[in-house]
Amino acid sequence: MMRKSAVLTIAGSDSGGNAGIQADLRAFHTFGVHGCTAITALTAQNPFSVSGILTADGAFVTEQIDAVIEVYDIRALKTGMLCSADIIEAVADNLTCHNRILKVVDPVMIATSGAKLLEDDAIEQMKNNLLPLASLITPNLPEAETLLGKILDTDLKIADAAKELCDKFGCATLIKGGHNTNATARDLLFDGENMLWFESPVVEDPLSTHGTGCSLSAAITASLAKGRELADAVAEGKAYVYESIRTGINIGECAAVLGTPQTIPVDQISIKPFE
Repeated sequence: MMRKSAVLTIAGSDSGGNAGIQADLRAFHTFGVHGCTAITALTAQNPFSVSGILTADGAFVTEQIDAVIEVYDIRALKTGMLCSADIIEAVADNLTCHNRILKVVDPVMIATSGAKLLEDDAIEQMKNNLLPLASLITPNLPEAETLLGKILDTDLKIADAAKELCDKFGCATLIKGGHNTNATARDLLFDGENMLWFESPVVEDPLSTHGTGCSLSAAITASLAKGRELADAVAEGKAYVYESIRTGINIGECAAVLGTPQTIPVDQISIKPFE
């Protein structure tokens, strides 16, 4: 009898279909795993703006998670937009009971525009209760700076930050966007022992990059659910995002979306020890 691995995303919905749970489900499908969802918020948005957000309450988010985990053999899960301290507390309380599930926490705090997406009390709730439960956290540079209260403007500072975050929260850390060159896109992984750069080519003049952070964490989650080691899962996730950007497509007259890769070109990813 054929069986699929199952994964769960706990995140917000993007009405434009680019980011959030829509991006997560697209990645899950590409990686051949069954995707379940616990929706934290509905958004009214397109690639250019968010005009409204309707947030779920923590109790209903918990109810969604429980309904899924009761029936599906969830091998790994990811979190994305969690919106409020109430939701973060509810998710953390629930996941404390599920140690066997690998957890990828994308600490969505800072929008691409630089806008702050979580209030200070929600950030503290995330730091105190959710991040210590993670197997891997995937902050971008502004989010890593917020978590540590430091400016990370050199490779050495980024490496020190990855170690500090790993020590502080007891989980592997992938800092996204740690690059000082336009030649490659680099992310830095520290798993408690090894410090590795993951580099992919930069796609010139991409049609869309909206949803790349969600896509990366979702792809890593799916790869982990299929039994990959962490470094291999990160490489596959990075390759998936590169190919998604490379194959972006126009939708209508003024909008574009990430492509849906038919293959995962891991040979495009360079993995180098930090030096």
